[in-house]
Amino acid sequence: QVQLVESGGGSVQAGGSLRLSCAISGPMDRTFCLGWFRQAPGKEEREGVAVAADGGTMHAESVKGRFIISKDNVENTLYLQMNSLEPADTGMYYCAAAARWRGCGFWSSQWDYWGQGTQVTVSS
Repeated sequence: QVQLVESGGGSVQAGGSLRLSCAISGPMDRTFCLGWFRQAPGKEEREGVAVAADGGTMHAESVKGRFIISKDNVENTLYLQMNSLEPADTGMYYCAAAARWRGCGFWSSQWDYWGQGTQVTVSS
């Protein structure tokens, strides 16, 4: 059973930075992709933020140039470095994993495993 545990959320002012971590455990190999999603207050859908797969990464347009996804293969940890935070970035952030054949896009329905989430609040 793949398990994902996020940490690193908090409250910051606009322009600040946070680094989210996701500890990964369980039977997962390089055929899996990993990603970060977020759910804004009052919204039902989880929005794709960044994905790491096949040695490459992709970031949503709304966070390009500000957020960076990375993975430490030794520590088996996924990170999301978030800079120049804006109030619109406020939400619950989730780490996710899926087998590569599922597509690994920015649609939450493509992902199989989820962490419990970590809250990020950005004030103006």
